[in-house]
Amino acid sequence: MPSISTKGLHMPESPIRKLVPFAEKAYKQKKTVYHLNIGQPDIKSPQIAMDAVAMHSLEILAYTRSEGSEEYRAKIANYYKNKQINVEAKDIIVTTGGSEALLFAMGTLCDSGDEIIIPEPFYANYNGFATASGVNIVPVISKIEDNFALPPIAEFEKLITPKTKAILICNPGNPTGYLYSKEEIKTLCDIVKKHDLFLVADEVYREFTYDGLQHYSILQEEGMEDYGIIIDSVSKRYSMCGARIGCLVSKNPKVISTALKFAQARLSPPTFAQIASEAALSTPQSYFDNVIKEYSERRDTLVKHLQAIPGIKVGVPKGAFYCIVELPVKNSDDFAQWLLESFDLNGETIMVAPAAGFYSSPGVGLNQVRIAYVLKKESLVRAVEILKVALEQYKD
Repeated sequence: MPSISTKGLHMPESPIRKLVPFAEKAYKQKKTVYHLNIGQPDIKSPQIAMDAVAMHSLEILAYTRSEGSEEYRAKIANYYKNKQINVEAKDIIVTTGGSEALLFAMGTLCDSGDEIIIPEPFYANYNGFATASGVNIVPVISKIEDNFALPPIAEFEKLITPKTKAILICNPGNPTGYLYSKEEIKTLCDIVKKHDLFLVADEVYREFTYDGLQHYSILQEEGMEDYGIIIDSVSKRYSMCGARIGCLVSKNPKVISTALKFAQARLSPPTFAQIASEAALSTPQSYFDNVIKEYSERRDTLVKHLQAIPGIKVGVPKGAFYCIVELPVKNSDDFAQWLLESFDLNGETIMVAPAAGFYSSPGVGLNQVRIAYVLKKESLVRAVEILKVALEQYKD
């Protein structure tokens, strides 16, 4: 039999999606499953975006430009200017989701064997993107005991080697909900300029910050034209995960021209999704105000009820819509599978994402799960009730 590539064998499974077969089995057993495992918002997509596709006048569903349509990129640039991020259409490449933007960034910045420093826990697919790109992740560890605050910035400098090409952050963070302060962003910017590195910021959750806190982008910082790259997406902002539209943003013309070659190799981003995403940019601020209020209330509800369960620790998020929960179990993978295969409370159970997959350090996060608070408050309360009973019955 022909052999599979080493890269393919090392490609990690998604901790978010690998339990799907067990969830499908639970459905067949007529169980109700509360999905806490995936960041699929239940908030309605903006009607203006849905209408734009429904009322299109296209006669041919043709290719668009590899970097995305001029009109759409100009409107994205205007969106950023309203966020005090001064970029032009030429600084933007439209991608098939933020995932493709990350792949383009790694392909643009790194050769096989190069290193990217990433605070962990981090978005699980960074592991997959790095494997696919031949990049080595060097983790900076944060802990739930410190609410996943960054360690002293000097810890970043200790990890820099001749192979280091970039620091990658997610702000606000998936899976922790950690929000970087303006001072932390400034310090990271100083480090990359000092060591001649790139700073890549995954800012797809920019809109979702709580407790009166504000997001500060790396491209709001002066002098980052050569060093800064933003990864963005419509998926969470407009509850349009299925559109698969994102973008890569940089003021560095060499970054853009190189990333464009990767974009040309896949031809173009999807046409209908660009139409929807362009229309979504006209979504009124009231939409976001209502969404942020809803997520803030969901966060407070979830954290309050989780903290009432003996033996668990909860990281309190300041942004995005996830939190990491440390459970009194030895292996959250086994626990998550058991929840779907062998447990129910009056025909109901829950699906969570085991957190070990959000780390690159082996053996870390084994007793943690990520919970996405993308369900209505009453569903979150019920899900936590189910979790409490499950923990009382579960035997490692």
